[in-house]
Amino acid sequence: MQRLSLKQSLTQKLSPQQIQFIKLLQVPTAELEARIEQEMEENPALEEGPDIAETTPDDNDYSDNEEATEGDSRDDEINVEDYLRDDDISGYKMQGDGVNPDSEDKEMPLAAATTLTDQLLTQLGYLNLDERQTIIAKQLIGSIESDGYIRRDLKAILNDLAFSQNIETTLEELEEILAKIQEFDPPGIAARNLQECLLLQLKRMEPTPEVELAKRILEEAFTEFTKKHYDKIVKKLGLQNTEELKPALEIITHLNPKPGGSTASARSAQYIIPDFIVTVRDGKVDISLNSRNAPELRVSPAYADMFKAYEKSDKKDKKLKETVSFVKQKIDAARWFIDAIKQRQDTLMRTMQAIVEHQYEFFLTGDESKLRTMILKDIADKIGMDISTVSRVVNSKSVQTDYGTYMLKYFFSEGIATEDGEDASSREVKSELKKLVDNEDKSKPMSDDRLMQELKKKGYNIARRTVAKYREQLGIPVARLRKEI
Repeated sequence: MQRLSLKQSLTQKLSPQQIQFIKLLQVPTAELEARIEQEMEENPALEEGPDIAETTPDDNDYSDNEEATEGDSRDDEINVEDYLRDDDISGYKMQGDGVNPDSEDKEMPLAAATTLTDQLLTQLGYLNLDERQTIIAKQLIGSIESDGYIRRDLKAILNDLAFSQNIETTLEELEEILAKIQEFDPPGIAARNLQECLLLQLKRMEPTPEVELAKRILEEAFTEFTKKHYDKIVKKLGLQNTEELKPALEIITHLNPKPGGSTASARSAQYIIPDFIVTVRDGKVDISLNSRNAPELRVSPAYADMFKAYEKSDKKDKKLKETVSFVKQKIDAARWFIDAIKQRQDTLMRTMQAIVEHQYEFFLTGDESKLRTMILKDIADKIGMDISTVSRVVNSKSVQTDYGTYMLKYFFSEGIATEDGEDASSREVKSELKKLVDNEDKSKPMSDDRLMQELKKKGYNIARRTVAKYREQLGIPVARLRKEI
């Protein structure tokens, strides 16, 4: 038997304004302009410009303010009846609106970029290949990955040609056409592995004794070369000592292991737009917000005037009420958005000020060793906000200083105990680790155990596995791969 019951419970939900603020808070400066433009397109009650004294009333207060705002020299008022016409009206900023005779036709230039595949296909046109060979060559070029390698097995490409192009060929013919593609620029293109890539580049060089020795190293002792077993290379090639290897190794190490990445047009340039600017003036740290984070927005005066017209009109007109309700909805949305932008600016500045206070010595001197241990909770406690709010501020935000541009995440790090009983920033420990590696004897590079001992001599209580983790994060290879002659 079913029973009916009443249950009372409390739930916490975010208001639309709070959701809008959260979304704006995590947007970086580079995307904020696009977000504002999108909002202005969707809401005609929002426009750019300095804020003026609003005459728009609240929900239950439709006061008639007849005084003109200073600087507002509009001669004509908006007639609400114009909005009540049955004629079809083009949407706000929609394609198909009337053409302004005063405006000039402007073309938006588009950046032209040539991909690696386009370049290879262009070079393919210079070969005297028949239609069948051209199809095979295009299939090979299409199999080249972004770094310039063909990793797909040639037998699989044979099957692709048979099933998709209905072309029967052999491995010999496929390798013959591949050899022609490998003569294209950039050097080393269409190689099937690193060894072949480096050899293709060496074959284009003048055959000096050093280049010929480099070829022998790659052909006869490639495994030993990758492991930097120089003594084994000397023995295998019948050389006198490791000194004879130096010129050849110098040539090999200057070859390009990723020929596809050398095409400048294959990569689009990316620029960091800082959200904050921190400068040192007269021994003090000055913080400012990027001006793009503080746009001048206001509620459209035209929409505000519509309420004045409503006050003078017949309030019993149902169509008029619907129109004014729509206008008020747009005005409220514009106000919410403007408030969210202002709240975003305030939260960003409070967070950045707390970060600067915590890492004041670094911003004053630029010395990485001055960086202190700092986690999200430290900043959240200082500004009296939740950790998730600080996380949204820090995410994808950057700061421009006198010493370079840094992502805000750079200043957050865990602590490592020192002999003095204090915590040292992991960033500081990494900096010391890098100095040790940079200054080590490259003929006998230090192992992780030795690096741990050296760091302990400097007062950092650190485990070997932590040294290995920091070394990997810094992109430093193991001792064996750091060895040089």
